[in-house]
Amino acid sequence: MSQNTELPLLLIVDDSPANIAIINEVAKPFWRTRIATTGKKALELAVLEPKPNLVLLDVVLPDMDGYDICQALKANLDTRDIPVVFLTAKSEEQDEALGFALGAVDYIAKPFSPPIVEARIRNHLMLQEARALLKNQNAHLEKKVAERTQELSQVRDATILALASLAETRDNETGNHIRRTQGFVRVLALKLKSHPRFAVHLDDESVELLYKSAPLHDIGKVGIPDAILLKPGPLSPDEFEVMKRHTLIGRDALLAAESKLDKANSFLALARDIALSHHEKWDGTGYPMGLAGEAIPLSARLMALADVYDALISKRTYKQPFTHEKSIAIIAEGKGRHFDPDATGAFLAIADDIKSIARTFSDEETENA
Repeated sequence: MSQNTELPLLLIVDDSPANIAIINEVAKPFWRTRIATTGKKALELAVLEPKPNLVLLDVVLPDMDGYDICQALKANLDTRDIPVVFLTAKSEEQDEALGFALGAVDYIAKPFSPPIVEARIRNHLMLQEARALLKNQNAHLEKKVAERTQELSQVRDATILALASLAETRDNETGNHIRRTQGFVRVLALKLKSHPRFAVHLDDESVELLYKSAPLHDIGKVGIPDAILLKPGPLSPDEFEVMKRHTLIGRDALLAAESKLDKANSFLALARDIALSHHEKWDGTGYPMGLAGEAIPLSARLMALADVYDALISKRTYKQPFTHEKSIAIIAEGKGRHFDPDATGAFLAIADDIKSIARTFSDEETENA
């Protein structure tokens, strides 16, 4: 390095002028030095900027021993990463073991051999430089991974909303339906996080996945003919059978997407469960599989509550929007029959939050009363 201030800095801690002179003579051509003859002074100099790259520490000092100094250096966040090499005439195995246990990286035995001192210092400075380089590389890689993950998450979210909006547009529903049902599912899942039946299945990550997956619940409607999907009156039994197929179409579309991935994608698996099973009922009278109770995926059980409530407060070709109060009463009537009883209880308990979300994302076709 061209400038002296750029050279690595050694902190030499020893009360022997002869020992300091030997190490200084070794260090002079290659490194800068900082000298302390007491433990107290060593701890003061260790935290000064620039911090030393290496501490050469005598075990026996007038005010405190080197083991206590090393322990203090390792306990301080500002100095704990500075390598410590003990300078000692002690050669007992237990003394070395204690030093290593306290965080020292090496011992240099007295009397000193200048070539050995130089080699040990050089090796440990090279190791420290390599560790610093690796740490910087890891930090850089972590930053790049975080940026890439964020980018992929944004692309995923945009794709979900585009697909969901396509399905909702065909069904004469608005983008606000997506936002409302997303919001309902999230607050309901958060409410159930502390419930004994649901706590093991709901953490922050799974709640976020539920929120992201909710817009794809009716993606299968893109495969339903307009004559049935947009029919202003009641569907015939045969037409209703066709309508039921939107759950299977949605499941198959998401399965096809999963098959293109190298491994199972938890997001797509969750979206698939919701698309397939959000019309199942707790008592087994729903469709398409006639599942009952716990056999219905939890994500679909929560989506069922969100979707039915939103349908109740929204205008449809066959009905006017219901008020929040009437919709909540209908949800309550379905407890234990249409809906999971505990999830329904939680939904009713957060009815004010549900109403607030409905108002925030209301449109002309929802009841705002």
